[in-house]
Amino acid sequence: MASAAVQLTTPIQFIKGVGPKRSEALSQSGIETVEDLLYYFPRRHLDRTSVTNCNDLKKESVVTVVGVVKSCGMKTIRRGKLFQALIEDSTGFLTLTWFNGAIFVKKSIKVGDRLAVHGKVDFYKGFQIVHPEYDKLDIDTEPLSTGSVIPLYPLNQTLKKAGLEHRSLRKLIRNIQNQLKNIPDFYTEDFKKNHSLIDRKDALSAIHFAKDIAHLKDAIYRLKFDEHFFLQLGVALKKDTLDRIGTNPLDKTGPYAKLIYDQLDFELTIAQKRVLKEILDDIKKSVMMNRLLQGDVGCGKTIVAILASAITVGNKVQVAIMTPTEILAHQHYEVFKKFADIAKIPTALLVGNTKAKERKPVLNGLKNGKISIVVGTHALIQKDVEFKKLGLVIVDEQHRFGVLQRGDLVVKGQNPHFLAMTATPIPRTLSITYYGDMDISIIDEMPKDRIPITTTVVQPARLSKVYSFMKEQISRGQQCMVVYPLVEETEKSDLAAAVETHQELSKKIFPEYNVGLIHGRMKKEEKDTVMDSFSQNKINILVSTTVIEVGIDIPNATVMLVEHAERFGLTQLHQLRGRVGRSTHKSYCILVQRNFTDTGNKRLRIMESTNDGFKIADEDLKLRGPGVFFGIQQSGFFNFKIANLITDGKIIKEARSAAFTIVKDDPQLQKSDNAEIKNHFQKHYQHLLRNMNTG
Repeated sequence: MASAAVQLTTPIQFIKGVGPKRSEALSQSGIETVEDLLYYFPRRHLDRTSVTNCNDLKKESVVTVVGVVKSCGMKTIRRGKLFQALIEDSTGFLTLTWFNGAIFVKKSIKVGDRLAVHGKVDFYKGFQIVHPEYDKLDIDTEPLSTGSVIPLYPLNQTLKKAGLEHRSLRKLIRNIQNQLKNIPDFYTEDFKKNHSLIDRKDALSAIHFAKDIAHLKDAIYRLKFDEHFFLQLGVALKKDTLDRIGTNPLDKTGPYAKLIYDQLDFELTIAQKRVLKEILDDIKKSVMMNRLLQGDVGCGKTIVAILASAITVGNKVQVAIMTPTEILAHQHYEVFKKFADIAKIPTALLVGNTKAKERKPVLNGLKNGKISIVVGTHALIQKDVEFKKLGLVIVDEQHRFGVLQRGDLVVKGQNPHFLAMTATPIPRTLSITYYGDMDISIIDEMPKDRIPITTTVVQPARLSKVYSFMKEQISRGQQCMVVYPLVEETEKSDLAAAVETHQELSKKIFPEYNVGLIHGRMKKEEKDTVMDSFSQNKINILVSTTVIEVGIDIPNATVMLVEHAERFGLTQLHQLRGRVGRSTHKSYCILVQRNFTDTGNKRLRIMESTNDGFKIADEDLKLRGPGVFFGIQQSGFFNFKIANLITDGKIIKEARSAAFTIVKDDPQLQKSDNAEIKNHFQKHYQHLLRNMNTG
């Protein structure tokens, strides 16, 4: 094939230097075309100007060192085995040490390998780096002095077996760039100037072959901007579509909300009043509300939802509240019914285990309109559930539902207003992306009578003192909770540990008190019995798995003891902590640390230092990433090649502003200036409109 014919869409097998074996290896790595290979970005870059010589190492410094492996092997120590490698450059030696995962490293590193290693310098019988990042460099590659910036690619075994390593990939990409005559840009010259962007062609060249670090930074900024821009463009297009969906305005106040409001024995906070007004302003419009209500644990989201529901019912339409768990559904139902009864609003509960004889009258009541408010789980989206006139859908902890499940409830009405609620504080970079097609309300103020929870990390040796403290609390009439982690990989052993702990606590530690047990494998009736006893203070101490993470509201509980706390994410720990401190009693969260890792230590210290859910969410995002943050992996949604939702805050805001400005001016992307933007979006990002949060 003539070089002039090479285009971005050219299949990779037609490129010189790519035979059948390499073509298959590239295909298995997601590289089918010339464009795919150009967008196969280096995992990091080796800056020759920042490489440190071995004779210049200093303890505690973070360095990059390049050297050849002179010796390596496994060593047995008192705590197990480790793998060590000794590398040498022209000035001296450096020891590399791996404690965990040593078997993998043993298979990867051998004498004679040339490594670029990166990490923090320590000193133990000489300078060493423990668990360094490392890349294998080709021994016969061009010397470092020929270029100041060397790209280091993500290499899997398939690529390596096909002879595709750093040097050969660079050669292949250079060959393509020499042949490519045209790499069209998406943006106009004015757009690039306004947002300080270099050309796309220049960026794709510099990411692989930067002249210097400044050139590389410009390329990275441009390519990150592209990814954020097209993601935000999808958000903007979806929001524009949602903002145009017509519905019935709920512009009557009605008598019910005032009846409930007048009976409140507390004053709404300024934040609650502000958020309630935002919701009421929305539902008065003739376009469908699509709003997310964020608020930390215990901030008072539920009463806002109740008052909004009462006003909705005052407009002679129905309200459906969907929760992710039956425990939370029961709790919400009890609270909603308590206030609904004041205004004589018919309210019902519908969950998966609702018996047929109880279910039928609920279904009839929803269909004929005699039931105004229904609280339930995914049981609400079953086919036989019909509403006479559904006007408002409220979904609690909505990231726990799939897009289709939320959509299946919304379609049971004629474009009902939609309110999502979450007690998981969400960092701004995530909220404007994951929830970017929604309007966001935040309750950022706690009720005045709430006393901050004291959080303490303890080692197992201090548990006897902790148990004595728990006895003091119980003697004052308070209650305690003990939580065990439960993760899929170790579910059986974790469950056994919770059961065993229950036995030990009830028989040995607290024989004079009533110690209850609740876990996910218990039948609903058993769980209900336990929770009823706990809520009535018939159970003094409740041992639980994380089934209580969301949905337990026991104002009398003042101590939360979390076992193996290092195994929980920060957001989950914060949710668990929120199960206490729900009254005017001083409350305590005690985190038992049984395993010691850098990440675990950092996580627990953060919990000790703050009760601010948004600070905790920011740190959790840094530690775990966005997919895990939500408890789900959004396949295709957060699949960035170079962008980073955690660190790219400024770029995200710039890209979002640019995307929303374009959509506001040209909602269908029909103008000639937006033709390339539209083509690229349809080719690579169209799936975003299907995967977007509200479905």
